[in-house]
Amino acid sequence: MRFLRLPHSFPGWRPFGATLALGAVAGLGLAPFHLWPLTLAALALAFRLLPKSPFWLGWALGIGWFASTLNWIVQPFLVEPETYGWMAPFALVLMASGLALFWSAGLGLGARLGLPGMVAGLSATELARGHVLTGFPWALPGHVWIDTPLAQVSALVGPFGLTLLVLAIAGLATHPRGRFLALAVLAAAWSWGQWTLSQPLPPDRPVTLRLVQPAAAQSLKWDPDQAAIFFDRLMAATAAPPGPLGKPDLVIWPETALPYMVENAPDLPRQITEAAGGAMVATGLQRVERTAETLRGWNSLAVWAPGGQLIAAYDKHHLVPFGEYIPFGDLAYDLFGLRAFAAQVGAAYSAGPGPQVLDLGRLGRVLPLICYEAVFPQDLRTETRPDWLLQITNDGWFGTFSGPFQHEDQARLRAIEQGLPLVRVGNTGVTLVSDARGRVVASLPFGPEGHLDASLPGSLPAPPYARWGEAPFLLLLAGSVLFAILAKRRRMA
Repeated sequence: MRFLRLPHSFPGWRPFGATLALGAVAGLGLAPFHLWPLTLAALALAFRLLPKSPFWLGWALGIGWFASTLNWIVQPFLVEPETYGWMAPFALVLMASGLALFWSAGLGLGARLGLPGMVAGLSATELARGHVLTGFPWALPGHVWIDTPLAQVSALVGPFGLTLLVLAIAGLATHPRGRFLALAVLAAAWSWGQWTLSQPLPPDRPVTLRLVQPAAAQSLKWDPDQAAIFFDRLMAATAAPPGPLGKPDLVIWPETALPYMVENAPDLPRQITEAAGGAMVATGLQRVERTAETLRGWNSLAVWAPGGQLIAAYDKHHLVPFGEYIPFGDLAYDLFGLRAFAAQVGAAYSAGPGPQVLDLGRLGRVLPLICYEAVFPQDLRTETRPDWLLQITNDGWFGTFSGPFQHEDQARLRAIEQGLPLVRVGNTGVTLVSDARGRVVASLPFGPEGHLDASLPGSLPAPPYARWGEAPFLLLLAGSVLFAILAKRRRMA
């Protein structure tokens, strides 16, 4: 148990505050700033301070990082301020402080093996953060490279491998003799990414998609007086004349776009597909089942053929804690009247059975991802390989500053990891099509209503990460730990 004891007392407020500030600066590498050189510089400086008190200063570094990168977390509490507004002042502080405990543990325990141990320890606890208690792998350090050629490395080692690479380069940069090696590693990875991006892609599939963005602001989305307005926008865009690409084969509406329950209006699918002029329609909607004792709801995707026939459906399985379900929800609802923010049926949504690949005939096999599900790389490794990824989302929850753009970045990283094109449709954006290397090939402006006709890009053979998951990263992590052990023995010899 001695190994687990805090090796240092509180270092004082000045180093604690300085390390916290370095964490905040490091967070500027993520969207919307993408200032990744600041991330490397701030982490390198932090690694020089951390040995003084790795548990305490690791916690400070994490608090600064998560407060900087997750500032959007207050936005959902302000959609219904009369009910949830009182939680907003606590949300960011509590989340940043809680998630920072992973950094404290990884850096504190890893410090036993010196700087290489801290790099390995933090990389390992970031993997744990992506899985523990359903996981929250948002704002990984590796995400700072999503808009650079280095993002292509994720096709080999995934997002946690990217994180190990960021931390290793920052660690090497702490020593004068290591800076050349850090630059060499950075240059080699960058060059490999550039070469990868220069390679040809398969041709587009002979499929035209129409992506519809109704600009349904979250604060108005469930207002009964606004429902008809948003529905009319969706129908008008669906019925708009064909563009240069010709008649759409599939019209896609975003998450929970349909403001009415199909169970209460069974003629809606026929009306919607008639507006589509013979195209299939995929839409996000709420699905309910009622019995004498219970009412259950799902956040779902439905695909209708001409005539309104249901040909495919999917229920979201990876729900947002407190957003779509509340732990111990029955007790929370009975005692405090708390309900999940997104759920409009009962107090919360029910979870679907798991990831599901939908066969849409000549449109190919599609893996649907509803909103938050796109941040979990492990959920995309299905038994049947899809031809493309479809994310329908409602990023109005995340405000307009950083949240929607971080969410988009992570979705495009999934495209790189899987070697598959991504189609993303949001109520207010970000709405886009990316190729199998995560490059945006068509998009709508963020915010206003509109629609976009686009071709469906081709897919690549499954890259290493799609085939082997975290195995390459775990091998690198094991090698990092072994190197840290050997380096410590050499120092002690």
